[in-house]
Amino acid sequence: MLRSRGIHHYARSLALGLACAGAPLLARADAPPAPDAAAFNRSLQLREQWMYLTQGLAGPATWTDARQYRYRRTAPGGFEFVSRSVGQAGAVPAFDQARLATALSPLLGRSVQALRLPFSDYTLEADGRALRAWVDGGWMRCELGDAYRCARWSAPEREPRPRGWGVVRDLSMPADDTPQRSPDGRYEAQVREGSVVLRQLADGQTRVLARDGAATDFYDPESIVWSPDSSRFVVLRVVPGFARQVTRVETAPRDQVQPRVRTQLYPKPGDPVDIDRPVIFEVAGGRRIDVPTALFDNAYEITPPQFRADGRTLAFRYTARGHQRVRLVEVDAQSGAARSVVEEASKTFVNSWWYRAEFHDVGNRGEQIVWMSERDGWNHLYMVDGRTGRLQQLTRGPWVVRQIVKVDEARRQVWFAANGREPGDPYLQHFYRVDFDGRNLQHMTPGDGWHEISLSPDMNHYVDTWSRLDQPNITELRDARDGHLLDTVERGDASALFAAGYRAPETFSAPGRDGSTPIFGLVVRPTRHDPARRYPVIESIYAGPHDSSVQKKFWPFDSQSSNERLIGLQALADLGFIVVEIDGMGTMNRSKAFHDVAWKNLGDAGFPDRIAWHKAMAARDPSYDISGGVGIYGASAGGQNALNALQFHPEFYTVAVAYNGCYDNRMDKLSWNEQWLGWPVDASYSRASGVDNAHRMQGKLLLIVGEQDENVDPASTYQVADALIRAGKDFDLLTVPGTGHGVGRSQEPVDYIQRRKFDFFVRHLRGLSTPDWNQQGTR
Repeated sequence: MLRSRGIHHYARSLALGLACAGAPLLARADAPPAPDAAAFNRSLQLREQWMYLTQGLAGPATWTDARQYRYRRTAPGGFEFVSRSVGQAGAVPAFDQARLATALSPLLGRSVQALRLPFSDYTLEADGRALRAWVDGGWMRCELGDAYRCARWSAPEREPRPRGWGVVRDLSMPADDTPQRSPDGRYEAQVREGSVVLRQLADGQTRVLARDGAATDFYDPESIVWSPDSSRFVVLRVVPGFARQVTRVETAPRDQVQPRVRTQLYPKPGDPVDIDRPVIFEVAGGRRIDVPTALFDNAYEITPPQFRADGRTLAFRYTARGHQRVRLVEVDAQSGAARSVVEEASKTFVNSWWYRAEFHDVGNRGEQIVWMSERDGWNHLYMVDGRTGRLQQLTRGPWVVRQIVKVDEARRQVWFAANGREPGDPYLQHFYRVDFDGRNLQHMTPGDGWHEISLSPDMNHYVDTWSRLDQPNITELRDARDGHLLDTVERGDASALFAAGYRAPETFSAPGRDGSTPIFGLVVRPTRHDPARRYPVIESIYAGPHDSSVQKKFWPFDSQSSNERLIGLQALADLGFIVVEIDGMGTMNRSKAFHDVAWKNLGDAGFPDRIAWHKAMAARDPSYDISGGVGIYGASAGGQNALNALQFHPEFYTVAVAYNGCYDNRMDKLSWNEQWLGWPVDASYSRASGVDNAHRMQGKLLLIVGEQDENVDPASTYQVADALIRAGKDFDLLTVPGTGHGVGRSQEPVDYIQRRKFDFFVRHLRGLSTPDWNQQGTR
């Protein structure tokens, strides 16, 4: 029986006391049979039963040198870490997993199996004689020589001062003020007690170049960057932002009886951020050059300034507060004069998320710059003339460049990932190469699926691992000159998984709200689906604008101990549902117009597209039953989406489970929310707020929150609960002590939280009673 640490709160309106409002749904005669306790437990155990039934499904490769690469692949009962060289007939063990498991067991206080090592990737050290891996929330370092030995590993004592969500320095933590040596080895620059100090190493002579640093306007000792010729250096001067602290109470710590108070630096939308200004100091005369800030005032951030190879200029990318303007700023290192080399501006947002903010100096002299832009309505590559600012478009068409993989200056080519160029599903990731002049665009990953590649250090080879929902992983070694196949490294075998009952999800597309734009999703039916029966529908949602979320590759299991990928959808479906995922408008990796739907409109979450998709699917499949309303669940941004579904579309969505949602964007992290809702904080934040719209909520709602969430302030959940109570709404609230943002998905108690979700949908969407779990229990 599971011993739960959860606390179950039933929030009810004062007028109704503890009574439940509404009569239960009536089960349909043509519905699937009611699940019993054994069915629930089968679903909870499904991941463990199916996880180890494949062979040769390899993850992405990592090159250890120009000829050798390593990867992890599935094997009966677990995973093998192997390595292989170009031209080698087969893979060999990367290390002795049995010996490593033996060395780890006493350190972790549990038995570790050789084929189930508690990490999925590692870093080699000491010329391959040791590895370091993240295990159980900390680093482990293991020697791989004659005696396998493991020990907990701590980072070096001096680490960079942390920043709250990247925009506010944690001034409660000491900065690393280690002197920074010049490239020629003659000088050291340092910020010490508010002053900028230069020391000549030959005789120890010290000069103070600036004395005006103060707590309210300080020099950042971690920002010093030398010019390549050692003639000058740059340091950032900082006006600190607002150090907002979020306070959480750990109510049931494992190591003591009394609760513990925790605090976290957590900037929120509208808060002042750190303002950085570059200051240049010359070595010869100690001259100080303050860079005029007109081109980067009101910054959300500037990237760390970097000198070009000749030392004459330095450059950084500026993002304006509100994310509607981005500039590449170049500074003359002698005069301090700044100019805008290239600029992006938008009436909505300039997408700076993930890899969309990259730029690359060709030759690091600023004469040519590889740049990404959505200025033609699709994210594409451009070559910028660094002298004139003129742009030459390298890629074009109704498809999306996802990221720059490698700028090969020797061959004057750019390798990049993109989607939408090949026929079929526009979300499938492929890799390409194009010359610096925009000619000779070459598709380097011909397999019909989702691709991930790893280029060898000498750019002569690459490993391509690809799959589809219905195609297990294939790993290929290819020649980087022309992409031709050299060897099939691994071909995954999932026959045992399919024999156990696994079925690949169905992919489906239907026109969205405009009647023409195709909306893509997937459908998971019960293992024993009977097309003559009618199955209620549940949608797993994540409409965060920073990505698209519907899975495209084969691997149905999350890399962590989570039930939230395809196997989680299957486990829920096996209780008598059809479960789907959909990417609606407002999410990324389509056109800018598709993405712009999210601008100041997070409450939309693509619901009009999703509802149209559901109706098209129901018209196609008689077993797809949306007549009694659709269920929905999600976490984080998906938690906000799930609640909004009951607030803004209660005529369609009737039951929701929401985990750790950012229900009011004013309560969430500054960086993510200002990207999509802008700055200053305005009415758009309120329009999407689950708090301000609590009175609109209808249907059945289960809120789940991990009280130690470091990603989304858990107070956001409690403020929704408070607003729902004041609005007289009935809902369920499950608070799980000691857990964070991954509660019930990547953090224990996974089975308990999943069972509560399963139970909620069976009772409220299928109208069935569920086992008395206090009597029955689960594993």
